[in-house]
Amino acid sequence: MKVLFDTNLLVPAWLFTNGVCAKAYNKAVSDKNISIVVCTHTFEEFMNACNRKFPRDMDKIQSFLSEMFLKVKLINTPPENEKIPEENLVRDIKDRPVLRAAVAAKVDIIVTGDKDLLESGLTNLKIISPADFVKF
Repeated sequence: MKVLFDTNLLVPAWLFTNGVCAKAYNKAVSDKNISIVVCTHTFEEFMNACNRKFPRDMDKIQSFLSEMFLKVKLINTPPENEKIPEENLVRDIKDRPVLRAAVAAKVDIIVTGDKDLLESGLTNLKIISPADFVKF
């Protein structure tokens, strides 16, 4: 199974090590049957959020990322000119690159807390919350 993690899973997974996002993250990285990807769009969002909100914790964040990239593959986000029809189902245009990357990488599941993705009604791939992924 191939899973794509969104920004709003990664930030809380790093920040709240006993929270539901950390549980979802740990479940995925410890399961040999799960292949995890993060797109460049998500990685940039993660780094921007961390630089803005947690500038004093960059050493801890770098440590988290060093461990993360032992299990997680970074994939390129397809450019804007490679839009896909399903993008129109996602309300927030800032979330559309995540969907584009997931489709290009042929993931089975997007794990996100983002309501615009969760409520998109997409049927060609599963989009679930971190809590649902923990139960999955």
